[in-house]
Amino acid sequence: MSHSPLPATTRVFPFLRYEDAPAAFEWLARAFGFEKQMLVPGPDGTIAHAQLRYGGSVIMIGSITDDVMKLKRPAVVGGATQGLYVHVDDVDAHHDRAKAAGAEIIMELEDSDYGSREYIARDPEGHVWSFGTYAPDMEGGNT
Repeated sequence: MSHSPLPATTRVFPFLRYEDAPAAFEWLARAFGFEKQMLVPGPDGTIAHAQLRYGGSVIMIGSITDDVMKLKRPAVVGGATQGLYVHVDDVDAHHDRAKAAGAEIIMELEDSDYGSREYIARDPEGHVWSFGTYAPDMEGGNT
């Protein structure tokens, strides 16, 4: 039996929870250049579900609630346990935009040993974001 690989497409959609998700929704668009795609309001000024797009990728955010996942913002647990990497075309301009919008830059722009130019920032609720010119080979399988 022949097995045809699925076309390369986005299949991983990170989601983040914020104490002030409405403010995060606006800030992520202003500071990091995400395009606001969808917003589903929750009770009492919260966000049940929201989507922001960057190129062909989407992230999802929502308000922290007392749900089964027991999610907390990084500052509450004493640090981030994960981060997101976003490929950008002009990382220098992206860095300047994020810094001007108040992003905490935790690693300034630098050129890596693997050919990327990148920086790392923390958003107002402590989530860690890396931005750079590195783009994984989505077709290859080399390890």
